[in-house]
Amino acid sequence: MKTALLTGITGQDGAYLAKLLLEKNYNVYGAVRDATNPSLINLTFLGITDAVQLISTNLRDLSNVIRLLEKVQPGEIYNLASQSSVGRSFEQPIGTVEFNVLSTINLLEAIRFLALDARFYQASSSEMFGKVSQLPVTEETTLHPVSPYGISKAAAHWITVNYREAYELFSCCGILFNHESVLRAGHFVTKKILSTAVRISKRSREKLQLGNIEIKRDWGYAPEYVKAMWLMLQQENADDFVIATGEPHSVAEFTAKVFNCVGLDWKEHVVTDERFYRPSEINIIYGDPSKARINLRWDYSLSFDDLIGLLVEEERSWDQDILH
Repeated sequence: MKTALLTGITGQDGAYLAKLLLEKNYNVYGAVRDATNPSLINLTFLGITDAVQLISTNLRDLSNVIRLLEKVQPGEIYNLASQSSVGRSFEQPIGTVEFNVLSTINLLEAIRFLALDARFYQASSSEMFGKVSQLPVTEETTLHPVSPYGISKAAAHWITVNYREAYELFSCCGILFNHESVLRAGHFVTKKILSTAVRISKRSREKLQLGNIEIKRDWGYAPEYVKAMWLMLQQENADDFVIATGEPHSVAEFTAKVFNCVGLDWKEHVVTDERFYRPSEINIIYGDPSKARINLRWDYSLSFDDLIGLLVEEERSWDQDILH
């Protein structure tokens, strides 16, 4: 059996990736801040809580990370842990950069120090690109991040590339564009839209408050995107890949389609508020997944309408599961 170590295992991507690896007969370990009191809601929803082994880890502490890798001896390491809220990164820039960079370099340095025969996946982000002069984005697009989160991810990305080039580690980066599911944390705008729309459809009188609804993003389905993570570590050579749909859609379009799915007119229930605007913003961004499609044979076939319908169906299921 192969052994995999996942940081961020209790988050959206970590939970779906853990499920995928378990289905492939892996031993799955998860590094969490406190294994005695972890947030298990996502793992529980997927029915895999008892199938994974959680270990308390301080990813900011190199000696702690070294002990973790010595104990687990993983063949594959997926670094998904991060402070992942763009908006929150403006409020907590130092903490965001500190954690996202230190956690990455500590894992890579521990692999190098132990001469561990392990393959490393780094969760890079489309937010690294920021202000782009040409679309769609490819693996060769110049990075110009416009948020502390984007800056932290860009630094972690180049650290991963450097360890591949300098020390010949099998270290690769998945540059994922927005990918959604029912397991998205509540501070993400998609989850906010979905959960609020479902509540309003059940006669809640609240209003959905949004910021800039004209920005356009490339949205996909998270369970399909974690397949690409696994595929990257199965290749003969380490490389970096853009994972995206290649289609941009606005927040307004996303919102309208979600409300339409629950039988409501979004304009009657949505208000925009400048308090939710960010100090600097990417107006439009979308990626070109051609390299992943050809080299990884990663095939993404969900249309945007299919994605919205699936997300609404999942949100209703989540709502019922939580209530009962």
